[in-house]
Amino acid sequence: MYRLFSNVSGRRANQFNPGMGSRTRFAYFGNPPVPVLYAAATDEAAICETLLHDVPMAGGMITAEACRDKVMARILPTRELRLAKFMGTGLRTLKIEAKDITATTAARYGETVHWAAAAHAAGLDGAVWMSHRCNTDRAYVLFGDRVDMADLVVDSQWARAFALEPDLAWLTDFCVPLHVEVRW
Repeated sequence: MYRLFSNVSGRRANQFNPGMGSRTRFAYFGNPPVPVLYAAATDEAAICETLLHDVPMAGGMITAEACRDKVMARILPTRELRLAKFMGTGLRTLKIEAKDITATTAARYGETVHWAAAAHAAGLDGAVWMSHRCNTDRAYVLFGDRVDMADLVVDSQWARAFALEPDLAWLTDFCVPLHVEVRW
């Protein structure tokens, strides 16, 4: 799993967001809020789900300045995670379509968060779905009261820090065929 996040908070790659910030597709719910960690199956999907999240599919621009505090790490689960399937036959089981849960706009996050709450109430560790912005790869949300930091080992052999020129250059090259300019 690949996680892209802000380095400003001082959080480690396997440390969950404690429940602060804006509402997202599957957070926040509960009182107190259930901590969450978002990740993706590939580094490309992690980029698409975060840095490119609000860039139109037709293309656009992001600034290097907006990327400088971002880092990406690979995290490896040390146990099998029990995840709600918000994709494939999992959608059919729930009698819904991706457009109802994982392919919505942010305006519907107040609705989609209830699916995460239901997965949590069922005792699951999180959810998996096909990334809407990189639909060849899976995206994940994990619940911090079900998955411990020790369940997610940070791969010390792999990382990207977009404040560093080689990683920012990699990002720039990745974005070119996606019609996204990374303005330095």
